[in-house]
Amino acid sequence: MTMNKDFLSEIDSKKEKISTEMYDLIVKLFPICRSITGDGVRKTLSIIHEHIPLEIHEIPSGTKVYDWIVPDEWNISDAYIKDPAGNKIIDFKDSNLHIVNYSIPKNCKLKLEELKPHLFSLSEKPNSIPYITSYYNKNWGFCLSQNQLDVLQEGEYEILIDSSISTGHLTYGEFVIPGETTDEVLITCYVCHPSLCNDNLSGIALLTIISKYLNKFSHKFTYRFLFIPETIGSIVWLHKNENHVHRIKHGLVATCLGDSGCLTYKKTRTGKNEIDKIVECVLKNSAEKYKIYDFTPIGSDERQFCSPGFNLPVGSLMRTPYQEFPEYHTSDDNLDLIKKEKLLDSFLKYLEIIFVIENNRKFKNLNPKCEPNLGKRGLYNLIGAGNKKDDETRAIVWLLNFSDGEHSLVDISLKSGLPFVLLSNLANVLVEKNLLKEIMIS
Repeated sequence: MTMNKDFLSEIDSKKEKISTEMYDLIVKLFPICRSITGDGVRKTLSIIHEHIPLEIHEIPSGTKVYDWIVPDEWNISDAYIKDPAGNKIIDFKDSNLHIVNYSIPKNCKLKLEELKPHLFSLSEKPNSIPYITSYYNKNWGFCLSQNQLDVLQEGEYEILIDSSISTGHLTYGEFVIPGETTDEVLITCYVCHPSLCNDNLSGIALLTIISKYLNKFSHKFTYRFLFIPETIGSIVWLHKNENHVHRIKHGLVATCLGDSGCLTYKKTRTGKNEIDKIVECVLKNSAEKYKIYDFTPIGSDERQFCSPGFNLPVGSLMRTPYQEFPEYHTSDDNLDLIKKEKLLDSFLKYLEIIFVIENNRKFKNLNPKCEPNLGKRGLYNLIGAGNKKDDETRAIVWLLNFSDGEHSLVDISLKSGLPFVLLSNLANVLVEKNLLKEIMIS
């Protein structure tokens, strides 16, 4: 199947199935303890591989990637704290957020005052367990709610952290769908967070299912989907693929896509790339509330893709941005936070963006001196309705006036406020009537 005007309607007929597929995948991935390395990442990628033919890459610990070193691999099987009476009061098996991610092994008994420096809570969120990491510092700790911390009694506590940090690999997944050209669209998510649904699993689920469906259609661009540990994973990928990144013409980082907030787009570093206009066009056409932010070097993997030495056209489309939703990096970012209808809406917006990427074109008006006589071409009924100009009428007028070889369909949609799909369909009609000629987008 080609990615023509029927593409979106084809997907529209499968919305309920798609929504269920994404949510069920999140549910399946939720219990896994992930980190920037280790078996949790491998298990996650193995589950994704059940949906798409993911290629798995293993990068050895100690590999130098620009100014970074791939760290030793971390794995954990158990962790707990027992109170002076021998009761297990903090248990990794109840929530993998209870352990500071990348904690070194520990088996000892400590008095409460010795233990407290290794306990982390949020006084402003007394019922929530925080998500804390110690990737590059050899340390250990437990996370617990403030309410749990407040009731700890004096005495001796038994500590167990059954973990390992040893030479191994950093693991990431990649799925490439070849197109008619080697020009690429890069869409990435990160697979390093443990049981956090919106900030992590929503992006994984969306990329997995969207690439599964996209693989059924033919398209101009090659699509590369990355499932990588945040920060170090993108650095590793860029180091490994530096000679090929010039092929990337559009890119998006997918995260925080299942909450109830409006869609938010963070621009590329220059803010002037075609993907910036395309995303704005899709959001504007939706007639729904949205936000657009300028690029900042704070956030997710767009920081690496947009670093000055690469400056790639990679933005990020999310719902409520990281750090702006109150559940961020706590146990409250759970299955209850994910709204299936919002996750589906995010999916459909990403598909619309892909549709626009595939169908954005420029045209040259073949009859540019004054308005052409549309009546003799069978188009009179579209624009000959007196002062009443419907969307089709206005679309033809805009297309004829701005098809000057400089303005793309996205440009015309943004200027006119008319839907991209309408303009694309009518541009095809005007080509058939020898009023427009498609030209290459430089």
